[in-house]
Amino acid sequence: MSETYTITTFDGARAAYRHKELRQALYDAGEVVMGDVLVNLHGDEHRARRRLENRLFRRDIFTHYENDLFPAIIDQTLEPWVEAGAAELVTLSHEMMMNLAALISGVDRPRRTTEESLHLYRYLMKFIEGATLAHSTRDRAEVSAEVLAALEAWDGEFLTPSIALRRAALDRLAAGTIGEGELPKDVLTVLLRNQDNLHLPHEVLRREIAFFLLAGAHTSATAFTRSIDRIFAWLAAHPEDSARVRADRMFVQRCVHETIRLNPSSPVGMRWAEAEIPLGDGRTARPGDKVVIDLMAVNRDPAVFGADGGEFNPERKLPDGVAPYGLSFGTGMHACIGQDLSGGLVPDPDGTAAGEHLYGLVAVAVQAMFDRGVAPDPDDPPAIDTTTARPYWARYPVRFLRP
Repeated sequence: MSETYTITTFDGARAAYRHKELRQALYDAGEVVMGDVLVNLHGDEHRARRRLENRLFRRDIFTHYENDLFPAIIDQTLEPWVEAGAAELVTLSHEMMMNLAALISGVDRPRRTTEESLHLYRYLMKFIEGATLAHSTRDRAEVSAEVLAALEAWDGEFLTPSIALRRAALDRLAAGTIGEGELPKDVLTVLLRNQDNLHLPHEVLRREIAFFLLAGAHTSATAFTRSIDRIFAWLAAHPEDSARVRADRMFVQRCVHETIRLNPSSPVGMRWAEAEIPLGDGRTARPGDKVVIDLMAVNRDPAVFGADGGEFNPERKLPDGVAPYGLSFGTGMHACIGQDLSGGLVPDPDGTAAGEHLYGLVAVAVQAMFDRGVAPDPDDPPAIDTTTARPYWARYPVRFLRP
């Protein structure tokens, strides 16, 4: 009979994430959209696909996204909301982050209209339901059928035309009519270019691109909304920092990192043991046992984060070798492939950044909101999502009070 072991200490969790005989278990229930995608692969198969996709996730490409592409997406997404004087953060954040995630994953938006973005957003939210099916409070078979139908419809509308354009570009590259620099810089192009080695069935390719779309958009969108909520509370207690949020992007990045530490995208990590694995506290997981990493406890471990580890404090001092976002991005072979894109680079211990620093897309977007005078809506408080056991906001109304 299999056992379940829960890890609540930072050191224990870090060791578990790095153990090669612990296999991903978090998304087993969401196979309809997560089957055979990068995050669910293990061993040689995982290394081979990650090695390919890592070619896209380089610092120079992240710099291009943060400095050249993302500011225009922010302006385009925020303009109608700011003009209206109010916004709903859950919708706004997913629309904004989805538009960037579409660039990275390789999902074209040929019309680039608000209506098209909202249509793609509806698909995205259905994919997220599938990925987090283990935490759903709805009938799982019903949700799974809805997700599959959405995947097939999205494939016909968005993915298949995107594939056709990239295959045509690869043909032109082979014929010598375009250069390497003219190829799209996205995951879909990387996978299609290496299809002779990967042999991915179309259904797996579809799920992989859907995964990059939902992971890139959803994790950043939830961090964006939660960071704004945390900063609202911080400014209520520290009004002297109001101008700092607009002027000091390093401070905003620290707020984002502290938010991600306290509110990881998933509150737990899960692994299946494939060998006997000492857990470092006298317990041993055996093949078939489940290891649960309680990130809500791990990222508050007082031995690492202090007696006030459960409180939000962007000025927190940390031991050497501990990331300010804790283990929310994981570590080891399954560390989040896009963590530097979303969260930016970790500053030097003294708070400075050497060279051209990447603040991360979440910090850039959050600061853009405060630049535009975002404030809580006193007449319409936010509400928690009751359709999932995960701690998500269902809606978060705000107003724009031009500074």
